[in-house]
Amino acid sequence: MRYLPHTPEEIRAMLARIGVESVDELFAPIPKAARAKPLALEPALDEPGLMAHLDQLAEHNRASRMLSFLGAGMYDHHVPPAVDQLLMRSEFYTAYTPYQAEVSQGTLQAIYEFQTMVCELFGMEVANASMYDAASATAEAVLMARRVTKRDKAVLSAGLHPHYLETVRTYLSASDDLAPRMEVVELTDRGTTDRKALAAAAEGAAAIVLQYPNFLGTVEDLRAAARIAQEAGALLITATAEPYGLSLLESPGACGADICVGEGQPLAVPPQFGGPGVGLFACRQKFVRQMPGRLVGETVDAAGERGFVLTLSTREQHIRRERATSNICTNHGLIALSFAIRTAMLGRRGFLAAGEACLSKATYLKQAIAACPGFELPYAAPTFNEFVVRRKDGAAAPLLAALAAQGILAGVDLGAFRPQWERDFLVAVTERHSKADLDRLAAALAEA
Repeated sequence: MRYLPHTPEEIRAMLARIGVESVDELFAPIPKAARAKPLALEPALDEPGLMAHLDQLAEHNRASRMLSFLGAGMYDHHVPPAVDQLLMRSEFYTAYTPYQAEVSQGTLQAIYEFQTMVCELFGMEVANASMYDAASATAEAVLMARRVTKRDKAVLSAGLHPHYLETVRTYLSASDDLAPRMEVVELTDRGTTDRKALAAAAEGAAAIVLQYPNFLGTVEDLRAAARIAQEAGALLITATAEPYGLSLLESPGACGADICVGEGQPLAVPPQFGGPGVGLFACRQKFVRQMPGRLVGETVDAAGERGFVLTLSTREQHIRRERATSNICTNHGLIALSFAIRTAMLGRRGFLAAGEACLSKATYLKQAIAACPGFELPYAAPTFNEFVVRRKDGAAAPLLAALAAQGILAGVDLGAFRPQWERDFLVAVTERHSKADLDRLAAALAEA
């Protein structure tokens, strides 16, 4: 539709009604000197040229484009423009909960496919229709384990993202009269959870919670943790902030996990000031009645045609009220849809190729930084695409600030989370980094 959709006949009728011959005559009372002059516009650009021109203009808003190695729960992977275009299809106009759900067949099918992908990713049997983010999903998993086991205590690794730890503590504080039964197990000098301490703390616990890979980028031994959990009668919960890691690592479900949660942002949208994300949540089928959120299933209609329905909804708005498993009122449906589209576009081979690129580039950068005087890699445990660098002399924060002034966001200052980590910073590498990017960071550290 045109901005002014009036027909020539309608315009003539309006002009006749007010007694003028033309639209130009309407402006006759305005002095010519006060009228707008024709604009000296540059020739029109084609679409690629226009996009490049706008990008050049945007560069004036910052001194230079920053080279980023930030991670710590939010990762900068490639998300093709096709994802945004598909999100605009009419079937997916709303990201909100589909009330009268069966009318929203497009949304329900997208959620069904999302659930299937999450199950395959984690090696699990059932998944829900998404959560807000990985932090709230971790807390909901702990509450679920308490319902299943009828126990109160939660044992969490210090390798869990500090924000996840605080979110769990907040949830438990609300349910335990400000006295949460929560124990945090420290890490070894390899950067992984202390197994002996974990086994000692697991006695009488509802859940053991590990991050995979953990906050420091190291890969935990889930099979050993699963044995500890089983012997203690606890459920093993895993949290995965970087789903691309599961392209190469064995799935947590195959390692014995009972509940798997994670952050879908890396497979859905670029980092955007800390959000939005989408919480992934999957579990063993025998626990499905205690799973928070909603679950979409496949069926057939009266005519025998394939259709999708809201199979399970255990939240408070759907009759359950005080017996609800969760008070979550909606899900990040739009980001979940983006996750499903991007994952489908990658396919198995593309997902594996991206993971291999991340690992290869991270390994190259680790070797380059290890050769820099004044720096060391403190943890010997295997990593995927994220690792800790330690400054031998001095805190990391001033160094990171100096590199930022050079246009390099070299990593996340771990001293902001724990005082004993003040010399450490966390570096994340994705397939978007070129060899020149990696060499630039290594050279800047060598000069520092």
